[in-house]
Amino acid sequence: MTNSNAYQRGLELAEAGDHQQALICIQQHLRNEPDDAEALNDAGAILHCLGRSAEAIEHLEKARRIRDDSPEIIWNLAEAYLAAGTADKVLTLFDQMEQSSILNPDILNRTANVLLEQNNKADAVEILLRSLRMWPDQQVLAPMLNVIKTTRPKIAFFCGGDGMTFLEDIVKFTGQRFPLRLFQGGTERELYELMQWSDISWFEWCTNLSVIASNLPKVCKTIIRLHRYEAYEQWPRQVNWDNIDVLITVGNSFVKEALAAAAGDIESKTSVVTISNGVNLDKFKFIDRPRGKNIAFLANLRMVKNPAMLMQCMQKLHYIDPEYRLFIGGHFADPALRQYLMHMVDVLELHDVVFFDGGQSDVSAWLEDKHYIVSTSIIESQGMGALEAMACGIKPVIHNFPGAAEIFPPEFLFNIAEQFCEHICHKPYEPHKYRKFVEENYSLTSRLEEVNLLFRRLEVETEAEKNRAFSVQPAMSSAAGQEYSKT
Repeated sequence: MTNSNAYQRGLELAEAGDHQQALICIQQHLRNEPDDAEALNDAGAILHCLGRSAEAIEHLEKARRIRDDSPEIIWNLAEAYLAAGTADKVLTLFDQMEQSSILNPDILNRTANVLLEQNNKADAVEILLRSLRMWPDQQVLAPMLNVIKTTRPKIAFFCGGDGMTFLEDIVKFTGQRFPLRLFQGGTERELYELMQWSDISWFEWCTNLSVIASNLPKVCKTIIRLHRYEAYEQWPRQVNWDNIDVLITVGNSFVKEALAAAAGDIESKTSVVTISNGVNLDKFKFIDRPRGKNIAFLANLRMVKNPAMLMQCMQKLHYIDPEYRLFIGGHFADPALRQYLMHMVDVLELHDVVFFDGGQSDVSAWLEDKHYIVSTSIIESQGMGALEAMACGIKPVIHNFPGAAEIFPPEFLFNIAEQFCEHICHKPYEPHKYRKFVEENYSLTSRLEEVNLLFRRLEVETEAEKNRAFSVQPAMSSAAGQEYSKT
């Protein structure tokens, strides 16, 4: 047979169910045409039918390298991976399968089942959640997920008076994957009882609750997340860091520097990881807005936010162009500062220029008619208000606080009021660029994935410790019995 005839004959034999002879014909073709992606795919499919999964995968992976846009090759490769028990490799194909519109609940759920058989509960849960999001009418999946959750580590969250603002999305995300409880406030005994219930306890803010927990007898894995201001207070010095398994910071090196100055070499006592805060892009609607003259300042008014500098910047901008307006979204946190700001508005003649709008429950709606977001803080962990505004397509103008250059591109930073005015009046205005920056660097989805990886790491450690304790316990009991019998 000619080479083309051999391939055609192989397809006919495969269609007739004679897979062994079909394979011989197609392999003859491949000896002369080793980079024929279609023939490699057909050979892989036949090898899969013959139960020779490893060889099937070899052919299909080569076919994919040649034709990575073929839905048929991707599908066959997923089936071969499943047959070989390498469900973890199927995971790497799901995004491409979804883009090609061939992803379905059957392949997702079968992959999850293989992973469960291999005791890979973490990946199985992620797949089942994806399946449920894409096809929410699968009534069997919710109870299945609940059963799997009961076998995973129990997680408790503790949040003091600083509030749940940065924790709400993490709690929701975690509750879909692990048994979860929240500390509702109460006595030290109640705090300790919840820690005893949990396998992992997360303390939001490095404040009084973290100090109390760190000085109690150790009963679980313990995480502390430090944001910013705590590093400049007394609490880090009071924490027993030897009892803490993980310290999470948001990544500002100047905050870490302050923390080290206050509490010493924490990294020698505990694991320090960086997980920045994430912006929920679904909550902040992008608007491709034109350049305008409404400036937003989004923060409660405290000394650390440096609103005095903000007034100086606005006075200079008003002198250059009296049409610009500043809208402040936030409460007054200090009566003396309120008095000062009202006085400056008066003496700088900014009555019809600066507007105090108070706290905002719907930030996205408040930002709809704004064109710039300004921050004059002397220190920030990250500057979430600016990042949320950028997600809406609003241009950031950020005072160069310590660590600002680690968070924002230098083109958005200013040192003096003249530079502030230059950014507002003359620099480019590119809403899509601001949104893209947040999508690529600070999306909530990517931050939650980092949190999940941390929990998965602690899950492995927790299970290993429990297995060691279980294996040691019978030996200890036997030894104890022998000792008892001698007396």
